[in-house]
Amino acid sequence: MRFVVTGAAGFIGSHLTEALLADGHDVHAVDCFTDYYDVAEKEANAAGFHVDRVDLADEPLVLTGIDGVYHLAGQPGARSFGEAFPLYVRRNVLATQKVFEACAEAGVRVVFASSSSVYGDAESYPTGEDARPRPLNPYGMTKLACEQLAYAYARSFGLDVITLRYFTVYGARQRPDMFFRRVVERLLDGDAFHVYGTGEQSRSFTYVGDVVAATRAAMERGVAGATYNVGGGSEASMTEAIALLEEISGRRLAVEHEPAVKGDMLRTNADISKLVHDTGWRPGTELRDGLAAMWSWAAAKVAAE
Repeated sequence: MRFVVTGAAGFIGSHLTEALLADGHDVHAVDCFTDYYDVAEKEANAAGFHVDRVDLADEPLVLTGIDGVYHLAGQPGARSFGEAFPLYVRRNVLATQKVFEACAEAGVRVVFASSSSVYGDAESYPTGEDARPRPLNPYGMTKLACEQLAYAYARSFGLDVITLRYFTVYGARQRPDMFFRRVVERLLDGDAFHVYGTGEQSRSFTYVGDVVAATRAAMERGVAGATYNVGGGSEASMTEAIALLEEISGRRLAVEHEPAVKGDMLRTNADISKLVHDTGWRPGTELRDGLAAMWSWAAAKVAAE
């Protein structure tokens, strides 16, 4: 089959593109290569395949002969208040509207990567898709706006869209600003790691390989118009996760505490029963195994530099 992957040079997008290519599919990979973090990292992520540089907010997405679109492009990061806000509107809401418009016109299914950030401090745990969204930061707000666009385009223009709410994805190529990436780098260089808040914040951590499998299962077997949680099946606090990485690495992390960040969620925990029921997908990677693989990747990366 022939797919488009947006955000193909990013953390999850590069893994998804490689998996599709490995199974013999034709992939049109696109990415804007924004400067949110070092562009050289994204180029390294995509070293094994060609990526067209496309700004989805400006340039039309051509879908002739395309069987499906995986829309993973977007402006990430929960610390999205202040002057950065217009970037989130442009790179999440406006770009996604353009993608949905193109997919509706072409009659092509699109799997859209949303986020558990739409829930904010959820009313119950594990959190199901019917929970009332209460995002705490502009990133979550713009992702929720994209979900509303998906509904509107499905209702008014027949868009075949599936929305996935990813819960804290980790693994090789994780963005430099993300929790586990910063922990493994401080374990490697010996510098202090800054924990924002008490460290008791907990997350439903999800290994990137499981996320790729869930994303593909949604394209193949998901119900049109559905919204699905994609989570790891296990929850851990920041403190517990750090202790696990210390055990895996055989090193001690120097931890310094900072005030909690505005807009940061205290807890996430995914109810994945809907996705399991509709597609048969289940997460298969235990946190210890996933972190061991991430540690090996990070150590090899440093050794090669």
